[in-house]
Amino acid sequence: MPSNDVRTLLQAAVPTAAVGAVAAVVSGVVAGGDGAVGAVVATLVVILFMGIGLYVLQRTAKSLPHLFQAMGLMLYAAQILLLFVFLSIFKNTTLFNPRAFAITLVVGTLVWIAAQTRAHMKAKILYVEPDSGSSSNGDKPEKTGPSS
Repeated sequence: MPSNDVRTLLQAAVPTAAVGAVAAVVSGVVAGGDGAVGAVVATLVVILFMGIGLYVLQRTAKSLPHLFQAMGLMLYAAQILLLFVFLSIFKNTTLFNPRAFAITLVVGTLVWIAAQTRAHMKAKILYVEPDSGSSSNGDKPEKTGPSS
């Protein structure tokens, strides 16, 4: 992963983990140990799903830029479906508090999106590739169009 991608991942994951830690403490106070476990599981799910999504989108943008938008839409649909699968598997679980899980999941996702948006806005990413080579005949550029 190039350094810009790692920087974006860290700038999104760290605030999400911090909010998850706060949510775990609050959920632990409000709902007990099950609430804290629910908040921690939700935070891990958000970081895992959104981190993998960011990685896949960055790889797609570099290798298949013409599919970037379609891949983004497909990826978000796949993330929602995987989340529904996860929720259906743990529907009647006693492992964690479902309310604490759901609230932390929503808040963590919103924090991730906000942090990722901020990271992209602050990133200095070139949108035009600079010409690395110099012209072949010294200081005059090559003519590429029709001559008059």
